[in-house]
Amino acid sequence: MKIKPVNNKLKLYGFNNLTKTLSFNFYDIGYALNNEQRQEYIKYIDEEYNADRLVRILTDVSNIIGANVLNIANQDYDPQGASVTMLVAENALIHDEPLNIDDTESPGPSKESLVGHLDKSHVTVHTYPESHPDKGITTFRADIDVSTCGEISPLKALHYLITTFEPDIANIDYRVRGFTRDVKGKKLFIDHKINSIQNFMAKNTLDMYQMIDVNVYQERIFHTKMILKDFDLNRYLFGTLTKEIKPDDRRKIKKKIKKEMLEIYYGRNIPRI
Repeated sequence: MKIKPVNNKLKLYGFNNLTKTLSFNFYDIGYALNNEQRQEYIKYIDEEYNADRLVRILTDVSNIIGANVLNIANQDYDPQGASVTMLVAENALIHDEPLNIDDTESPGPSKESLVGHLDKSHVTVHTYPESHPDKGITTFRADIDVSTCGEISPLKALHYLITTFEPDIANIDYRVRGFTRDVKGKKLFIDHKINSIQNFMAKNTLDMYQMIDVNVYQERIFHTKMILKDFDLNRYLFGTLTKEIKPDDRRKIKKKIKKEMLEIYYGRNIPRI
C-alpha cells in the first residue's frame, strides 16, 4: 500500500495576521561593599548595555527570526539606562503560497525555515540599573519585547537572548493574539504547537535554572519564570573577591543576595531568610 506524504502546509485566505509576542524581564543581581563600588557597577552596566550595544543585540534578534530592520530609535538616559525600539519587516510572501508552519519546539537561533512577511512588528528593549542606598544590593533589569505578525516566530530568539544576558532571574511571557482564516473561512487562533515556553529552551538552560510555569492554554497565554539553581558568591560581588571578605560578613551578604533574588522571583517581599 502506498502511503501519501503528510502535507503540513496550511493555505490561508489572505495575510496571516496572528500577533505573537514574547516578553522578558531579565534581572542581574550584584553586591557592592561601598558607595564607590556601587557607582562603578552602575557605570559598568551603562557601558556594557548602552544604546549602541542594545541595537546590536536587537539586530541579531531580527536576523534570527528572519526580519529586516526598517527603523531604529535608541536613547541613552541620564543618570542611567537605555532604550531601543526597532520596526521590522520581512520580504513579502507570494500571495497564493501555502503557509509553512514551523511548529518544532526547539531552541533557536534558527531562521532557515522562517518564511513570510511582517509589516506591523517591532522589537524593543529598556534597561533599568539601580542600587539599594544602604544594603549594598545592586540590580540590573532589562525589559525586552519581540512582537511579530505573520508566520515568523519570536520564540526562535529565546535561546539567543537568554545566553546573551545570562540572567539570575527571568520572567518570560508568550502570547498569541487575534485570528487568521483558512481558505474556507475557518478562524485559526494559533498556527503552531506549544504547551510550554520551556520546550523552546536548550537543555543546559533547563539544567541551570529552577522554573515554574503558569499557562492559560485556552487563551494562548504562556508564562515561565526562572531562577539560577547554583549560588556562587563570586558571581555577585563587584570589585571584590570572596576570599577578601570575613566569613561572618560572607554569610550576611549571601543572605541579602538570596533574599533579593527570591523576592524578585516570587514577586513579593520576604521579611527574613
